[in-house]
Amino acid sequence: MKDFVFKKIVGVVILGIAKGGLAQSAWEVPRTVFDQPDLQGVWTSATITTLERDPSLGETLIISSDEAREFEQRAAFNVLTEEDNAPSDPDRLPPTDGDTDAGYNAFWIDPGSRMAEIGGGYRTSFIVDPKDGQIPYTAAAGMAFIQYGQNSGYDGPEQRPLGERCMVGFGSSGGPPMLPVLYNNNYQIVQNESYVLILVEMNHDARIIRLRDEHLGNKFKPWLGDSIGYWDEDTLVVETINFHPQQSFRFAIKHSVYLPQSARVIEKFTRTSEDAILYEFTVEEGAAYTQPWSAQIPFRATDASIYEYACHEGNYALPGILAGARRGDKEPLR
Repeated sequence: MKDFVFKKIVGVVILGIAKGGLAQSAWEVPRTVFDQPDLQGVWTSATITTLERDPSLGETLIISSDEAREFEQRAAFNVLTEEDNAPSDPDRLPPTDGDTDAGYNAFWIDPGSRMAEIGGGYRTSFIVDPKDGQIPYTAAAGMAFIQYGQNSGYDGPEQRPLGERCMVGFGSSGGPPMLPVLYNNNYQIVQNESYVLILVEMNHDARIIRLRDEHLGNKFKPWLGDSIGYWDEDTLVVETINFHPQQSFRFAIKHSVYLPQSARVIEKFTRTSEDAILYEFTVEEGAAYTQPWSAQIPFRATDASIYEYACHEGNYALPGILAGARRGDKEPLR
């Protein structure tokens, strides 16, 4: 009996030591010298998962790893050939099939190669609400898209997309919300006690989030909006309002977003592991959407560097685009 009691006590002690060891080795959110959760580093949001879900998938948000691998094998940018990556021939003849697209080769394209993974599940869309994975536009939003198309063209630089004009990045890469695009999907976060700065690789946009501050007033409508934030335990919560009126339409290869200047975006940044941040956002605007809509995007730590984006006021592309349009006015393409 004594021997049994002794073995039981020893077992309990060993179990307690083991549990204590596990508790000590559990990961904890790193903190800055100001005792705030540390989000600093270089992160990437590159993935083949899209903002909106393929309608054929219905309400299927999460798929298995095997299904995710199948999606990845079929992804357009995962099946590129050597010809796709080859340098463009400067002496090539114009296409004869009416396709006038002569963009750079696929060597420069880096949208990501894997499905977005959150909590061990692979996502078919960033949007989690509504359940169908679609932006819940109103009829008024649809009319706004139509009007934008009618007003866009080649009459002057003001009609060209903001990315062409080097004002902000394509497709809401700088946000908010911050969405991955065709390339340059890296972000560098730097923070101190009063500010969080997010340097966006695309177009070298810089978001400066003021902590414990008030909005600057409705007359102030900067590029990327007016962002203020606060810490909710280990989560950085950011509210952005008063968007620049020219930033309402955000187009990329994988998504198109209408976000009027009166929209309100709530973002959450939560460090979930040493190499991951869960980025969540909700967009609200009663006239443009039938309901608020929310999404989740995983940010992964990367050893890659943030490169300077070669878009500047001396970029010859925009004059070339407009000059081509003027020539087309005189000599319509056949």
